[in-house]
Amino acid sequence: MNNYPEIQFLINGNWIHCAGKPILNPADESVIGTVPMATPLHLELALQAADAGFHIWKNMAPAKRAEIMLRACDLMRERVDTIAAAITLEQGKTLAQARAEVLRGCDLIAWDANEGRRLYGRLIPAEPGMRHTVLREPVGVVAAFTPWNFPLSSPARKVGGALAAGCSIILKAAEETPAGAVMLARAFTDAGLPPGVLNLVFGDPAQISETLICHPLVRLVTFTGSTAVGKQLASMAARHMKPVIMELGGHAPVIVCEDANPELAATVSLQGKLNNGGQVCVAPTRFFVHRAIYDRFVAACAAFGEKICVGDGMREDVQIGPVTNVRRVQALDAMVDDALLYGARVVCGGKRLPGAGYHFPFTVLADVPVTALAMREEPFGPLCLISPVDNIDEAIDKANALPFGLAGYAFTESANYAYKLSTELEVGNLAINHMVSAVSETPFGGVKDSGYGREGGTEGLEHYTHVKSVSHKLLG
Repeated sequence: MNNYPEIQFLINGNWIHCAGKPILNPADESVIGTVPMATPLHLELALQAADAGFHIWKNMAPAKRAEIMLRACDLMRERVDTIAAAITLEQGKTLAQARAEVLRGCDLIAWDANEGRRLYGRLIPAEPGMRHTVLREPVGVVAAFTPWNFPLSSPARKVGGALAAGCSIILKAAEETPAGAVMLARAFTDAGLPPGVLNLVFGDPAQISETLICHPLVRLVTFTGSTAVGKQLASMAARHMKPVIMELGGHAPVIVCEDANPELAATVSLQGKLNNGGQVCVAPTRFFVHRAIYDRFVAACAAFGEKICVGDGMREDVQIGPVTNVRRVQALDAMVDDALLYGARVVCGGKRLPGAGYHFPFTVLADVPVTALAMREEPFGPLCLISPVDNIDEAIDKANALPFGLAGYAFTESANYAYKLSTELEVGNLAINHMVSAVSETPFGGVKDSGYGREGGTEGLEHYTHVKSVSHKLLG
């Protein structure tokens, strides 16, 4: 039964429907809805609405802003099952993972809402009769671009940060998976958010990004997506002197030291890889395992991977759903074939499953050389690549060899190794002995080609503000 919602724009508090393009269910390739495509008029209306909404929202008391945001979170929690079902239909992840995504999005917004009441400035000591004050002010209208892999929680990061800081926002969400953003926006309008503070559009990415980024009303650009597109948008923003937050691609290494329990490390790692079928920018992918425990680690991965059930995310017995589109299937098939030519061996999985839908099995490859395509380009799917190393220095060198630096993981019982990893791994987020790269309270983002700026934590919230220094001397 298709309970997929009607997809519309939100502009100045009004829901707008127009002709669009089909939305496919990746589990069976059936059409479940249509997504409208914005015209230049829609974008101009959204820009004017966001400008008007900003002047209302920035002058509202932080406590009142937090109240509205928290009310929206409460509504999403009440609607979690409905929202999760829509996300599973459009994106493919399991219902359990979709439900967890909605609740995580609520946590992100709630943290930002409360922290927005603590966006403190500074009072700097000075001579008598002089006062130096540092203020943090909302930057203005934000243009936000979010990807298809997390239809609700990725928009929630940007909406939460922008609104908590006192900004208004135009959200351009992914056309392939629009329902999460629509249902998030509905929660905010139902919670009493003033018109124009949050606007939602879909359409041609190149047209929308050029229109919004180049427009003088937009004061900040925030983007989550591929490194290639991120560089284009950052370059465009730089020509107009616009600050940006870029959360770009990754290719997360996992370093398993000789003192780690290989069976436990394999289980924890692969459980983390199940999230969204590996279609996550922080998914553990390149495993550098000490040779002393390598065979045990590979055997544990085989035992785990062979039990993974792949299918329609609506089924309770399924652990990973389909990948989101046919491009991912084609890329994964090509990467596996390439790795085998370079001498890798299949531990489990390896080929697209027959029948309708974009189903790719949970796949583990061992003995993968660094020359293989999958070791250089992010697979973005249920593909794990294992290579032996002789020591931690070799592992760190191989982990740092790529231009990406978003998330990294490691398993060790050694404080010395943990210190070395934390100081030498070139990543924005490092998790040791677990697979959670960031929580609501901590900043999230990358280094090198994985972007700059941060989302989450006080650091993320501050990116939606600018700093004003006020120096006041008394007369007389």
